[in-house]
Amino acid sequence: MLYLTAVFLPFLILIILGPGLIRGLEYLNFGQQIRGEGPSSHQKKKGIPTMGGILIVFALLISSFIFLDLGTEVIWALITTLGMGLIGFLDDIIKIRSKRSLGLRAREKLVGQILVGLLLGIYVVFYSGMGKSILIPFTGWVINPGYWLIPFIVFIVVGFTNAVNLTDGLDGLAAGVTFIVCTALAVLCSALGYKELALYALIVSGACLGFIWFNSHPAQVFMGDVGSLALGGAVSALAVLSGTEFFLVIIGGIYVAEALSVMIQVSYFKISGGKRIFRMTPLHHHYELAGLEEAKIVSRFWISSIILAILGLLSFFIIS
Repeated sequence: MLYLTAVFLPFLILIILGPGLIRGLEYLNFGQQIRGEGPSSHQKKKGIPTMGGILIVFALLISSFIFLDLGTEVIWALITTLGMGLIGFLDDIIKIRSKRSLGLRAREKLVGQILVGLLLGIYVVFYSGMGKSILIPFTGWVINPGYWLIPFIVFIVVGFTNAVNLTDGLDGLAAGVTFIVCTALAVLCSALGYKELALYALIVSGACLGFIWFNSHPAQVFMGDVGSLALGGAVSALAVLSGTEFFLVIIGGIYVAEALSVMIQVSYFKISGGKRIFRMTPLHHHYELAGLEEAKIVSRFWISSIILAILGLLSFFIIS
């Protein structure tokens, strides 16, 4: 019952406060800025209220104070979420005030993300009672990288935070995938005995589910970087604190595919003298330009995410 309530409360907060937030964002003229090089079909989304992720963060905060024992390690999941959300908030504000699609410089954003990841890594290695072990899917092996765990954690936190941000490109895509990923992580954390982390994962799931109510196609509001970076911070922190980073690579395979598509495209473009593998990246844009409807792409990515979540859970339970 507690687990169900942890999902329901943030969902209810989003449903109740969502319409008022959307009206407030419209009043403040906090409209989405669209990249000129993006798909032409996205130009019609210009001006739709953004920064709806503020409500996601608010719902996470309220629900966490009610359900979680913040005297445990779970506080670091919340700190990582808020730290990344703050970076996203600054990025969104700059975009809105400057009326452009670019906010913080890439270097500035990266420095902030590395700092947040470094703080989490230092806590886990030097202060956490959870130890320094990482579980390996399908094998039952446990590795202890020692102090090398700190740069590994930084890599996971920064990598997945940006991967979630890249996934936030179609109506309902990032919120839906993150709902599935966090639900699977809640099962993992519960099975490993991390009750507080499992509750937080379900809180994030509930917030994502509530946001989909307004963000599904055609979207009434976008989460903005304040939402996508916060969700990326939450997902990565949950994996780090439970030692399930490699399981996240499987469960969050959609994030991985989106990020890899960008990396492959940029690298191939440089070494081939301007040629491309994908029509456009991140990956969801490739399918858009191939002629698939937005809702079709999102639903197929959700289905793929469910399959990957099941695979990730199976990779744990066959060895437990």
